[in-house]
Amino acid sequence: MYQKNPLLQFAGIPVSGADIKSCFQNLASPEKKIQALEKSGELVRLKRDLYIVNEEFSGMVTDVRLCANHLYGPSYVSFQWALRYYGMIPEQVFLMTSATTKRSRMFETPIGNFSYVQVTTKYFPIGVESRQEEGIGFLMASREKALCDTILLDNFVPHQSVKSLAVYLEEDMRLDMDILSELDADIVQQCAQAGRKTQIFKNLIKLIRQ
Repeated sequence: MYQKNPLLQFAGIPVSGADIKSCFQNLASPEKKIQALEKSGELVRLKRDLYIVNEEFSGMVTDVRLCANHLYGPSYVSFQWALRYYGMIPEQVFLMTSATTKRSRMFETPIGNFSYVQVTTKYFPIGVESRQEEGIGFLMASREKALCDTILLDNFVPHQSVKSLAVYLEEDMRLDMDILSELDADIVQQCAQAGRKTQIFKNLIKLIRQ
């Protein structure tokens, strides 16, 4: 009797080696089965003990934001990748960068490169959203938090005045300045209270409230 391939239950989500092995407990060596599935291309290894089912085999694309959450955590997708996703900057961004409370790291995978930037545990949860798209959930920065994270990462953001910050946002970051009035200044205020660059965040609040 035909049996459905057990890998299909993991279509669209990152999966651990232990979960895959549980599907092949009847085999003498589940480990060798995983190696064979990698070799055949049905499984794609993101890092040690973390896999996705090849979309060409499963028919379902695995969301890269969910992969980013699973590759290294706790983390949430943010920075310029999120700004581009929200339509706040015009340039394409190919490196997905996330914030984490662990040390900064970089992962090179068959589905792309993933960067992680360390932030403080106090700052980390502010403005983080649990988003759902097509039944898949992942953690991502809000528009406000993504902007604050990007500012936090850049050592050359001017802090002298509101005007100099506005020039930086419009000319250096190429931010859509019309979006500023839509942002929640309270989230920026929380970021200002939680970490570095307090004066810059205060200037950003003034720009939002103008």
